[in-house]
Amino acid sequence: MRILFSSLLTLTTLVASFATESAIVPDVSPTEAYPGGKASVSFKPFASFMLPAANLPDDEKPAFYAGKALGHQPWVKAPTITTARDGLGPVYNARTCLACHVNGGRGVMPETGEQNLVSAFLRLSIPGKDKISGVVPEPTYGDQLQSQSVALFHQLRHMKMKKNDYEAAPEGYAYVDWVSKTFTYPDQSSVELRSPSVRVENLGYGELHPKTMMSLRNAPPLHGMGLLELIPQQDIDAGADPMDKNGDGISGRVNRVWNVETGAAEPGRFGLKANRATIKIITASAFQGDIGITNPLFPDQPCSANQTTCQNTRDGNDLPEDVELPEELLEMVTHFMLNIGVPKRREPNDPDVINGRAAFYETGCAQCHTPSFTTGYSPELPHLSKQTIWPYSDLLLHDMGPDLADHRPDYEATGTEWRTPPLWGVGLSGAVNGGSNLLHDGRARSVEEAILWHGGEAATTKERFIHLPKSERESLIKFVESL
Repeated sequence: MRILFSSLLTLTTLVASFATESAIVPDVSPTEAYPGGKASVSFKPFASFMLPAANLPDDEKPAFYAGKALGHQPWVKAPTITTARDGLGPVYNARTCLACHVNGGRGVMPETGEQNLVSAFLRLSIPGKDKISGVVPEPTYGDQLQSQSVALFHQLRHMKMKKNDYEAAPEGYAYVDWVSKTFTYPDQSSVELRSPSVRVENLGYGELHPKTMMSLRNAPPLHGMGLLELIPQQDIDAGADPMDKNGDGISGRVNRVWNVETGAAEPGRFGLKANRATIKIITASAFQGDIGITNPLFPDQPCSANQTTCQNTRDGNDLPEDVELPEELLEMVTHFMLNIGVPKRREPNDPDVINGRAAFYETGCAQCHTPSFTTGYSPELPHLSKQTIWPYSDLLLHDMGPDLADHRPDYEATGTEWRTPPLWGVGLSGAVNGGSNLLHDGRARSVEEAILWHGGEAATTKERFIHLPKSERESLIKFVESL
């Protein structure tokens, strides 16, 4: 017992020593109050992450609101007289873009195992690599489980209609059971943590491949994506240290992904595993994978070759492009996504927030959550160009340890790696949609829980946080919630 106590005391001393001797806390910059630079928007009142960038030119606002309206638009089964919005499915997860990104924010996870997943979904694959898709899709169900379909027996499932052979069944229903445990700090205060246990029931097309890998994903927020797209790649590359040459235990990596527009492998920066290169691509892939809407970048229905009824279901493809979402409308939604503003900071001069800012740097959070970048120049987006922004993300892949691992590689991302999520606006998640389901699978209900799940490259930083006095932990959390 004496040896154990001595070891704990030594660990505490080392953690405190590193935090006080190695970290540099930079002076506060006035620009920190405006995370999106001149594109920052007011947070009073604030009910969504879908406000146009504050400096969006007036002549571009009609296109922004048209794209927003299209994001809200519910798609319907083909054929209908309304050819501009038919073609839903045949299998899908949601009828609209913003059904998952609730009010432009994160998805909301079900609280009990009786509720279907709505704004979260399951990624699927089997072992292997594919340079185009990044994964080898599950042979029958593809790379994502679609839990809804246009079949009447599914739409009226409360009437217990029986499955038939002439309508495409949903691929399956997914549920999450939460497994709770208690974490206790050295000062004996405690917090409940939860992790998801996923169930898939009523599979519509037979059993899953025996080596199927599943990854639960919660929809991320949408704000500031246009600013992130304009960060020069060389600035992101500068933060990468895949071999950890500086010996700090942090080895962020750039994912290399397939760009379907250029037909080449390029750096990825969007998506929970940085598996998409541009906002247009991630928008187009969501239309196809989540809503079942074909488009110029992803022209195939979300049905595998083994789902013949799904493949033969009437689609909403229109000439001349022979897709359900033509290029013009895809560009309209992409314009909306590019130009969503970032909310200004809340109470940045509060003494507790200032103290929490110091603790954020001293514990090492800023090693991965890179505070600031300057956007490059874009002739298409001059209002977002040359802005000092504060996303608190390096947009790199990091090994987050076994507790957060999904064991499902994606392009060059391993089964334990995740992209550092931007922190800007995180404190407004609850106000936006009533939930603060943080981390890739929505398990964390608070910033504190999210920190306590960190491992791998972030394990040392977490240990420093754990050994802070409770008042300093609370200040650090308050700082993050002010971002």
